[in-house]
Amino acid sequence: MSLHSSPGLVFDTPPIELETGPDPRYSVIWMHGLGADGSDFEPVVPALALPRSPAVRFLFPHAPYRAVTCNAGYVMRAWYDIVSLAPHSRQIDEAGLLESRTLVRQLIQREAERGVPGERVILAGFSQGGAVAYLTGLTHPTPLAGIIALSTYIPSPGLLVDGFVEANRQVPVFAAHGTHDDVVSPALGEHAVEVLRQLGIEPEWHRYPLPHSVSLEEIADIGRWLRTLVH
Repeated sequence: MSLHSSPGLVFDTPPIELETGPDPRYSVIWMHGLGADGSDFEPVVPALALPRSPAVRFLFPHAPYRAVTCNAGYVMRAWYDIVSLAPHSRQIDEAGLLESRTLVRQLIQREAERGVPGERVILAGFSQGGAVAYLTGLTHPTPLAGIIALSTYIPSPGLLVDGFVEANRQVPVFAAHGTHDDVVSPALGEHAVEVLRQLGIEPEWHRYPLPHSVSLEEIADIGRWLRTLVH
């Protein structure tokens, strides 16, 4: 398995890359949560137990640094600013969310240039990164291979619904949430799933007895799901 960075992108730090074998046929672009960085989910790759062939390239981009209003304005890696928090809602900076969508679209385009077209690209994200995965994947001009949305929500349903591309109705979605999550409430995760269902998308929906985190059981389920797409 090789590890290297990708030059030439409009990120302050190039994404981390892991490949499960030579000449990857599929790519997974995995976005971290608020205040973390691209290294956060590197360790999950071996635990997914994917076959060596076809090979998969994992990209772990680092969100830009920005001030986060709900965290007293502290500057940290964030895909968008969160203005205020409530148990069952978020007020966010939509411009930042759209900027992050543009960054992820760059990565999708670069994968196409490296021989992995969009129909073989899977977007994944945890928490804030999952919100970016939802918006980017379901408003992409052409269908992607799948979306993994973990402990996350849809902060601006209007952006997603208004930008939804009909061709994405058949995109497979794996959505999961911890039942003890006190950062992103389970109700927000369930609301996101309901938005998808209203668009005619039926995600594979999982609940785990977890706080705001992932478990080995969840990673194993994601690996099983990925193996149905990667062939």
